[in-house]
Amino acid sequence: MNDYDETTAFLGHWGRFQQMVFFLLCATTIPNGTGILSIIFVADIPSHHCMVPEVNLTQDWLSVIIPRKVVNGKQELSRCSRYRLDVVRNLSAQGFIPGRDVNLADLEQEGCVDGWSNSRDIYQSTIVSEFDLVCNEQWKQPFTSTIYFLGVLVGSFFSGQLSDRYGRKPVLFATMAIQMFFTFAQVFSPSWMVFSILYFFSGLGQIANYMAAFVLGTEILTGNVRVLFSSLGVCLFYAVGYMMLPLFAYLLRDWRSLLLAISLPGLLYIPLWWFIPESPRWLLSQGRVEEAEAIVRNAAKKNKVEAPQIIFQDYSVDKKKRLSKNEEPHTVFDLIRTSNIRATTAILCMVWFTLTTGYYGLSLNTLQLSADPYISCFISAAVEVPAYISSWLALRYLPRRPSFSCTMLMGGLSLYFIQLVPQSLPEVSIALDMLGKFGFATGTALMFVYTVELYPTVLRNTATGTCSMFSRLGSCTAPFLLQLNVYFKYLPYITLGTLAVVSAFATLFISETFGRALPETIQQMLKRERVKCPCITRKETAEPVVVLESQL
Repeated sequence: MNDYDETTAFLGHWGRFQQMVFFLLCATTIPNGTGILSIIFVADIPSHHCMVPEVNLTQDWLSVIIPRKVVNGKQELSRCSRYRLDVVRNLSAQGFIPGRDVNLADLEQEGCVDGWSNSRDIYQSTIVSEFDLVCNEQWKQPFTSTIYFLGVLVGSFFSGQLSDRYGRKPVLFATMAIQMFFTFAQVFSPSWMVFSILYFFSGLGQIANYMAAFVLGTEILTGNVRVLFSSLGVCLFYAVGYMMLPLFAYLLRDWRSLLLAISLPGLLYIPLWWFIPESPRWLLSQGRVEEAEAIVRNAAKKNKVEAPQIIFQDYSVDKKKRLSKNEEPHTVFDLIRTSNIRATTAILCMVWFTLTTGYYGLSLNTLQLSADPYISCFISAAVEVPAYISSWLALRYLPRRPSFSCTMLMGGLSLYFIQLVPQSLPEVSIALDMLGKFGFATGTALMFVYTVELYPTVLRNTATGTCSMFSRLGSCTAPFLLQLNVYFKYLPYITLGTLAVVSAFATLFISETFGRALPETIQQMLKRERVKCPCITRKETAEPVVVLESQL
């Protein structure tokens, strides 16, 4: 079988067809940037304290009925308690003055039996203020994010296999529709339970469509254009959507209005079905040579070049061989069939887990960087622009393994150093936090491309979907990882830094792909340099290869 890139070289790299595919697929990732981190504003915790009903109290008692506590060296109103209202009312009626006639420390306290009073200085409403996700119910606030990322996990796992089975294009548009519909349905949630269920289903399509678009673009585009698309194109458009999120949140201030603004633009993507083609590589892997030729001939027509009379002659012969052998479709179990592929998959799953934990952990924590959450979110999003530009330059000019390792070491070490910064220099802590975010964002863009280049066409989307599934385990734990600061302020940073350093060294045991063509079959992947890991022997990698070669 000839190499696909060589067979279609007559199309060129940057004709009208490639430009259309490039920008349309990049545009499909904008809703991911606005949607996946909208929980930052939708579930933010506004300042709140126990509500005090309109009762006959003197001004002195009204000003002290909410106890004050010292939090991080500052006095704040208690969020979950107040002095007993019946006692305070009696003391006020008798003319006692707090602090002079009554020692407040001796008064009994009670919970917020009348509900909470929420500040509207920043938000008109969030799900926290509307559904009272505070105090005893506060665990629901981070758990909401976890439910969402569980949906992303399930969607990532099944969408990869569905994409390899039924095609990139149908899965791309189906998951975009799921994302739009359930995000819109959340607007009408009457309770936290209903919101969470709909949020889970919204997560099913959130990253799944990103992965499908990513793989579709990398399989259609070739050469430096493919590197530009996979490292800078989709990532930069995602960052644009991310930077639009704080603007929408600032203008709307209400969680229902924000979700409505995020979901409705999805209708604009419906016409793209008639402009975005299926992956010819995938069609060829399924033996659908005529359909692949039709797409390539249409591309040649748009690029105003002449196509050969027979484009995929060798593929036609290979199709007959596959039909005569009645080959079974590849599944996720092929990722662990041989020791070499198994080791590569295990390392990648651990690395993706680290990247997503760090990325979402630092992203969800951005509201703590400054008093203005909208500015904090925008800064966190803007940092990703130079990160993706750096990843593009690295992917174009540098080998994959050292680029990723150095990036992760930089991000991990910067998080270690945060605990050494004195509290009088908060700007330095913010800079190190953003440097860590820069490292994780750059590493994520690098690893997307690296993973696609490692696996063959018949397993590519299954592999990226499986790795993405493990990465979602990281996103599920990220909201609760931030809660570790209750035990030690810098424990989340130390944990993320350690994971980053371990991943940096683990990547050195993966095969290099720089300057090599995408593998089409498992056999081509196995012919590459083996993973040099002490736990893998030559005998273990050699035996299964024979079995797989007989199946191809």
